[in-house]
Amino acid sequence: MRDEYDFTGARKNPYAKRLKNQITIRIDAKNLAYFKALSEEMNIPYQTLINSFLSDCVAKKLKPTTVWS
Repeated sequence: MRDEYDFTGARKNPYAKRLKNQITIRIDAKNLAYFKALSEEMNIPYQTLINSFLSDCVAKKLKPTTVWS
């Protein structure tokens, strides 16, 4: 390992605007279990699956319908 490094030619991360934000979210246990099981079946991380599902909703401009009991 060097004592010093030269960063004069360095540039900012071009993907920095596309980075993900870490949040805390409360999800019902049965919904989380569903996505975890589906992610195992599809062999992808469950958080990636949930993000992909939400991205699809955004792309299609879907709005939730809520029915209160």
